[in-house]
This record gives sequence, C-alpha cells and structure tokens, in this order.
Amino acid sequence: MQSCIRPKFFGQSNLVVALRKIFDTLNEKKKMEGQGGSGAATIRTDEDCHDSAGSSEEAGTERTPSVCRHANVCTDDNEFISYAPELAVGKIGLWISGSKLTAEVGYFEMEITDCGVDGKIHIGVASWKHPLHSHIGHSLGSIGLSVENGHLFKDGEMATDTVRVKVAREYDRVGCGLRYEQHFDSGDDADDTESFVLVYFTLNGKEIGSLWTHLPLGGFHPAVSMQSPGEEVRVCLGLPGHPMHDDDEMIVDSNEDDWCRLSDVHQRGQYLEYCGKGQSIADVGLAQARFPLNTTHHYFEIEIVDPGENCYIAIGLTRKDYPDRRNPGWNKGSIGYHADDGKIFMGSGKGDPFGPRCHKGDRMGCGIYFAPDYISEYDSDCDVGNSPPRAGSSNGKDVELIDLTVDTSGSEDDEWWTHQGKVKCGSKVEIFFTRNGKTVGMRQVRIPKGGFYPTVGMLGLNEKVRVDLRPLTG
Repeated sequence: MQSCIRPKFFGQSNLVVALRKIFDTLNEKKKMEGQGGSGAATIRTDEDCHDSAGSSEEAGTERTPSVCRHANVCTDDNEFISYAPELAVGKIGLWISGSKLTAEVGYFEMEITDCGVDGKIHIGVASWKHPLHSHIGHSLGSIGLSVENGHLFKDGEMATDTVRVKVAREYDRVGCGLRYEQHFDSGDDADDTESFVLVYFTLNGKEIGSLWTHLPLGGFHPAVSMQSPGEEVRVCLGLPGHPMHDDDEMIVDSNEDDWCRLSDVHQRGQYLEYCGKGQSIADVGLAQARFPLNTTHHYFEIEIVDPGENCYIAIGLTRKDYPDRRNPGWNKGSIGYHADDGKIFMGSGKGDPFGPRCHKGDRMGCGIYFAPDYISEYDSDCDVGNSPPRAGSSNGKDVELIDLTVDTSGSEDDEWWTHQGKVKCGSKVEIFFTRNGKTVGMRQVRIPKGGFYPTVGMLGLNEKVRVDLRPLTG
C-alpha cells in the first residue's frame, strides 16, 4: 500500500484542528438549512443515517447505507478519521463504513498516522446497528482488535483463545477482513442469517489472528473506534482479500483436542504462537498436551518457525497440574531443554549445560525410553520418600537418577505443595532430547503420578513453533 501520511498542522494540536472542522461543518449545515430547499446539497448526520436505516427495516428490507455512521470522530471523506469528542474527552469515538464487506471486496486496512495520548484504537467489523458509545468488539454483533495490547474482542468479551500480542505503532498498517464459507453468496439478496465467516487481522501485511463467527443480518461493515486525544488513522477501503498462508489451511484440522491448557499461547492447527506480554519471566506462555506420553506415543517434536528476538523457547515434560507461567523444567515434576542457551532444567530454576542452542528451522524433540517390561503406574501410590534416587544405567552409559519432586527454585507453587502433601511417583524412565533428529542427551528420572505431559514454553514476542505430537520417528 502506498504511503498515506498526511501533513501535520504545525503549532496546533490534532484535537484543536478536529474541533475546528466540526464547527465549520455545523456552520455550513446551518447555512444550507437556511436556504430552505433551494437546490443546495444536504448534509446527512448520524441520526439521519440511523433513521433511514430504520425506515427500510420497517418496510421489511435490509439495505446497505450509502454513508457512514460516526460519533465523537471527525472524518475527512471517510479516509482520515481522528478523535474529536463533542463533550468530555474520554468518550468512545466510533466510525462505521456504509459499505459492507463482501466475498469480492472483503478486506480493508488502516494506517495509524497518530497514536495520540493513549493509543486506544480498535479496528474490526460491526453490524450497522452497533451502538455508537462502544468500542468495536465490546458490543454484540462486532469483533475488534485493540492495537494498544493486541487483544481480540468478540460480542463484548475478550477472545482469550485467539489473542496475540502485536502492539502497533505509528505508521503501522493494521488490516481486517472476512473469509466466507465455500459456496456462500454475499450479495444483497443473499440469506446470510446463519452463515459463518472467518474474521482475520493483519499487521503490516502479516496475519496475526482470526476467529469464526456468525454473520449478522445485513453483513459486517468496516469499523474503527478511538478514545484518546490526538488519535488519527487513514482508512483504505475496497481492498481485495488477504491471501491465505499455507499454515492457515491447518484450520481444517484444528488439533484443538490435543491440548488441555494454553496459557498466553495461541493455537491454530499444529502451530503454537506466543501471545503474552514478553516483558519478564512472569509472562511465560505454556502449552500442555491433553494426554501424557506412553509406550505407544513416547516422543514429540517442535519445529522453530519464528524464534522471535531471543528464541526463548523450551520443550519438555511436566506433571498434569504444573503451574502456568513457568517454563518446563523450572518447577517440581518437570524437565525441559531450552533453545536460547542449550541448558537442561530439572525441577529447578537453575539450568545445567546440556546441548547446542537452537535456531529458526531447528527441530527439537523430547521422548521417554520405557523399559521393555514397563507397566503404566500413573495411578501408583509409590511415595518418593520410600524410593530414594539412585544411579542407573542405559545402553552402557551411567546416567543420574533425578528426583523431580525435589524443588530448589522457591517458586510460586510452593504453597500448593504444602497443602497437597507428598508427591506420588512410579517407575524410573529415561528422558531423552533431540535436535534435528540426533540425540542430544538423556536423564533418568522417576515418572510422577499421572504421567509426563508434552509441554512447550515460550517467552518472546513473535515466537512460533510447529508441533508434531505423534511423529513417525523418535
């Protein structure tokens, strides 16, 4: 998209300029009304649009409005939109396009020309009847993305399963579009009451999130909302749909049943992407599989699709009730191999040198070597106190028997363990890790009661991995 930066007014704030435009518009309207229908053009306000839409509904038809609806914003030919509250600052400013999105023209973008004071700008889609006092996504019949924190909102609630933190800045391009179901007719005469559409969002041309929803009667209209002084965007309508990426096709097989917990991690098919704040170790994103490894499926892999800035990605195994926001290996009942430093963590916040660091395109694997006579003891009542750690042997190599129920990290789940009592454990097993198909190393541990669950941890913005919970090798 070509640059759409508009020259600033020097010596004046955007708010002052916006208010001046409002006063000029009101004065012009009064002059036209004074001409008493002498052939002068008529300026239609929000209420005029609302009334005309209501009239057509009374007549039993739903027609597409010819102009936009807006409140507390100033529009420049429906291109530049700036926050301009009529009364007190802090009210929601809303703009809804008069042209709905269709299968042929199902995408639009806005360029943030000014983030204003707080950057509380939302972009999304809304029904024509969306209330003028509410942000996009904060009322029924709308879906919106907050560029301030990257959160998605649908029908008044935050869509936690699809959130991705992608904070937009000035001159970033944020887009929104629709993908219709196959064989869907989006024309004016179509019955779209029960149809589903995929609403997706982009940042500078890269898709960052999406979710399915019902298409409301009358369709979805491009919409933008604001809330702080100085905010301004340039809207570009009538764009062709954003092309689907290869990994978007994985939506057909969503793999949602493979995961029991996703904390600050967005999942689409086999892909996991970090969606937390990424500011401290308290912002770890965690994905834990629904089922533990067993003798049939004893190995899983991840491929680093996007390492982010620092590749804070970890693969490992955790107990079923492992706490959120803790990387595998940091707490009791877990073990993890970390890509950023190549260290292994075993129930402690202190890691030991283990293997090479991993980068974009590398495949990291984790699995369990079960003894030939192994019988599942996930429900064993064996107390770790009666089975002290001891040395073991595997393939002629001495390995250390790690007791993962001993934690030296002083972590946030200590209180939980105090109330729950001692951990139950089963047989000893060998945990091994791989990099690009080659074994990095192994550790012998006692499997906790309930088994070991495949787990992925991430901590950096843009980090993304592809997961294969049942690879053919391993």
